[in-house]
Amino acid sequence: MATMPSSTEVVELLAQVPVFSALEPSDLQQIAALAVPRRFEAGQVVFRKGDASDTCYIVRSGRTRAVREHPDGRTITLATFGQGDIFGELAMFEDERRSATVETLQETTVLAVLGPDMRRLMSIHPGISMRLAIALGRRLRESNERLARQSFQTVQSRVAVVLGEMVGQAVADGAPTSDVPVITTQASIAQLAGSSRESASRFLAVLERAGVITQGRGRLVVHDPAALDAYVY
Repeated sequence: MATMPSSTEVVELLAQVPVFSALEPSDLQQIAALAVPRRFEAGQVVFRKGDASDTCYIVRSGRTRAVREHPDGRTITLATFGQGDIFGELAMFEDERRSATVETLQETTVLAVLGPDMRRLMSIHPGISMRLAIALGRRLRESNERLARQSFQTVQSRVAVVLGEMVGQAVADGAPTSDVPVITTQASIAQLAGSSRESASRFLAVLERAGVITQGRGRLVVHDPAALDAYVY
């Protein structure tokens, strides 16, 4: 059972969530009143593709990933989530089935907000609905711009960007700013970069020979995060 953080801590965490970026402090306080702490062990499934979409989750600590299974049996990583990230957010607006499975990569604590509770709050305070719509629209534009950039990038550039994002999340979670440990696999990096595992592996080997990273089983260490910028264009 996860311990309940103070209301101030909850509001501070909610303020980090991009989808809540347009909300007022008073809005965040009302959402905080709905939040319930939950804890998941490493490797635990939070929800599966096809489950009822009744709860959204904000990550307090740890790391999760969204995956989908390909008909040929492969598992494809769609996204990873760390502190301050939200997943399952469409539950705030509708009761559609989950479009992906979310599982933890390490022990993870979250704040859970029930969709029906959130919809009641929005019906009482229409301004919250409007500000959420603005933030979601902004997030959609950013996603579209990122996809457009990726379509013109080389594999090495996409992999460098993915590594940079993982480093940023690790640092936000308390890791040092150099020699940054990142828990991931070559397959996950390749999936997030939209490349084959072989192509991603070859570029990771280039980074290792250059002394930028050191690879291990299920993790790697980024010694010089700034050096990744030289591979992004």
